[in-house]
Amino acid sequence: MNLKGWMERDGVRLSPADVERMLEEGPQSLSRCGGEFLLVRGDCIARDAFGIMPGPVPPGTIYCGGREAARISPDPPPCTLEEAIVTAVDLRSDEGVVAFSGGVDSGLIAHLARLPCVTVGIEGSHDIAWATKAARALELDLEIVTPTEEEIEEKLAQVVRVIPDPTNPVDAAIATTLAFAAAWAGEHGHTRVLAGQGADELFGGYARYLSSPDLAADLERDFADLGRQGARDQAVAALHGVYFSMPYLDTRVVRAARVIPADERVRGGVRKHPLRVVAERHIPAEIARADKKAMQYGSGIWRTIQRLTRRNGYKKSVQGYLTEISRAEYDH
Repeated sequence: MNLKGWMERDGVRLSPADVERMLEEGPQSLSRCGGEFLLVRGDCIARDAFGIMPGPVPPGTIYCGGREAARISPDPPPCTLEEAIVTAVDLRSDEGVVAFSGGVDSGLIAHLARLPCVTVGIEGSHDIAWATKAARALELDLEIVTPTEEEIEEKLAQVVRVIPDPTNPVDAAIATTLAFAAAWAGEHGHTRVLAGQGADELFGGYARYLSSPDLAADLERDFADLGRQGARDQAVAALHGVYFSMPYLDTRVVRAARVIPADERVRGGVRKHPLRVVAERHIPAEIARADKKAMQYGSGIWRTIQRLTRRNGYKKSVQGYLTEISRAEYDH
């Protein structure tokens, strides 16, 4: 048996021996398992419900002999949003680091996990200043990664080689930022990086939601895009022998969040309102209410990519610059 990641059932982590015993009963015995995993045993492959762990079969399926044998559909006991988040983080806190920007998403995870934290940002960036302040308030161990322009150029070239849409400027900037966090984790012997992905889509975090004519539809569309984003993020994590673990995409959290009406998720001009309410019971209000920039902007990575674009003769066409890099990498 080859198990990448981890498995649980009803909030209890499963050991490899537990999984072996279940497999002896047949692949259907795994159908209620949660976690983030890709399990291979003989000619059978099982992948977690949301496809957090990359693999050759669709998310939430068990394939044996090349055919679907069962579905993965965990059904843990009902709980509140707060209970769901606390449980989701606890299940992931035995090892790893937290990708930390000091906002409500990563701040709550870091406080609950009590794991080392890593922040990525160029010298003088917003994220370094804010994360340092937040880590001090939360009494967290924080490592700051400050890549140079040359290091960002090198990392960008690595990233466009592996992400699904290498010429998408936003994807490339996000992936490059995450790649530095993944690299630090791998260099320090970790395999798991806890991250806040999914919080914006579940709780209504994007600024455009404030003026959305159909917020419910926008939230549904963006939630459906998380699989694509996950493939991007895990591709850069794999470059460094790690994977991103996503507490907000735990089955419990997703179920608790998606029953909240759209107009409660973005309420009175406050984005991610339900998450902030939970966070204020655990972390200082200043952090729980913080209105942060997206990682690619707050870190200064996007601004550096724009500078590299101009330096390479593309003026304002970041996509053109990425296309050139992508072609060069594939030719190489």
